[in-house]
Amino acid sequence: MPRTRYAPDRGLTTRMVTTMFFIGLLYVVFIGVLLAVFKGAWPLIVIIAGGLFVAQFWFSDRIAAFSMGAREVTPQQAPELHGAVDRLCALADMPKPRVAIADTDVPNAFATGRNQRNALVCATTGLLRRLEPQELEGVLAHELSHVAHRDVAVMTIASFLGVLAGIMTRAALWGGLSRGSRNNNVGIAVLLIPLISAVVYAISFLLTRLLSRYRELSADRAGALLTGRPSALAAALTKVTGQMARIPTRDLRKVEPFNAFFFAPALSGESVSRLFSSHPTLERRLDQLGRISAQLGQAGRG
Repeated sequence: MPRTRYAPDRGLTTRMVTTMFFIGLLYVVFIGVLLAVFKGAWPLIVIIAGGLFVAQFWFSDRIAAFSMGAREVTPQQAPELHGAVDRLCALADMPKPRVAIADTDVPNAFATGRNQRNALVCATTGLLRRLEPQELEGVLAHELSHVAHRDVAVMTIASFLGVLAGIMTRAALWGGLSRGSRNNNVGIAVLLIPLISAVVYAISFLLTRLLSRYRELSADRAGALLTGRPSALAAALTKVTGQMARIPTRDLRKVEPFNAFFFAPALSGESVSRLFSSHPTLERRLDQLGRISAQLGQAGRG
């Protein structure tokens, strides 16, 4: 991984490796079960699983951008946004990603891409309209940290594997049922495989949520240390979270499936268990930024 001036996070690296190991192990077992039950359908299972995984890995940035309505913009079309990204990339000593804007009033931002060379960072029109320049830089520094640490790629792959479990299950059932007259296990499989698929999805979901909450804290910390202005990021967090309450619920629900990739969750609240949340609480994020601000202040006085 190309080095940048973003503060390294061994805790994040350890969690990413651990998450991918357990999800990979989970899917090896899952595919083994499918192949054992549907012996005649193994070519279909392997082709679909392999093809979808490769497509998701290589085209994840384009898929995410399209799904979230992001369009790439030139420096002439968005000079302030490009200027902020240029300054941060120079400060972090990292390649500049593609820059995009999503036309939605939901104030948010996200980054995607499997590595620094094909990364994309996107801000919504709602975010650009509401934030001051220093606040915007704080948010962008947060998002670029995801690219520098490559946790956005891990999250993309890990999240996709949950969807892949359902697709593979349907493919296996379809292939097995088409050979039902020659397979006495199909009746049992029709009941067993969906249950196994649900368990695989649930475990994958919990693992990605645990990683997601930590990576958001890591990006807050790295972005604040890079810019040296944790207060600007804290102000942006407070403003974005507060403005979410003014956005129509129907608009928030449209982007809710992408919560794990956003700077701040589109929908949150006490009704949602912290176990299933994609982000740490606002209080925890602000508390961390407050401690960083105090540390930087002490270092400055020293």
